Amino acid sequence: MTRILLIGFMAAGKTTLGKALARDLGLQFIDLDHYIENRYHCSVSQLFAERGEEAFREIERNMLHEVAEFEDVVISTGGGTPCFFDNIDYMNHQGTTVFLEASVDVIFTRLTIARTQRPLVAGKSPDELRTYIRQMLDLRLPYYTQAAHTFCADQLENIHQVNRSVEQFKKEIL
Repeated sequence: MTRILLIGFMAAGKTTLGKALARDLGLQFIDLDHYIENRYHCSVSQLFAERGEEAFREIERNMLHEVAEFEDVVISTGGGTPCFFDNIDYMNHQGTTVFLEASVDVIFTRLTIARTQRPLVAGKSPDELRTYIRQMLDLRLPYYTQAAHTFCADQLENIHQVNRSVEQFKKEIL
């Protein structure tokens, strides 16, 4: 039975690496945000807007507890998932947790490219975005670093880098 839980900041590469890793290992891949969206038939940003962050975090926790019972799975969590309730402790108990660490510059570049798809950063200027990333990373690092493993996710920009990262991940983590 394999259960790998990927945590880290938005745009760290949890979904990109998670999908490739699951495919390589013959495991199911679950993106927690997409799982929530399918269950509630609306986007995470809609849930935030309509119900507020507190209610969203309750939903997220409940859905985490559901998917973390699945076997032979790679789970990509939301960037804030490990930072609320006892989620990081629960994830550490349920499977192999891996903090995908990416530099501020890499996250900034990835978020700049995908800014319109990320409501939390959509309206920010480049300076505001860089400041936001630094501040949020400072707040979240104490949770992220509680993962059993840390893996550098700076090299996920093309299929060759993703494939190399999967091989490196298997050597370092599994």
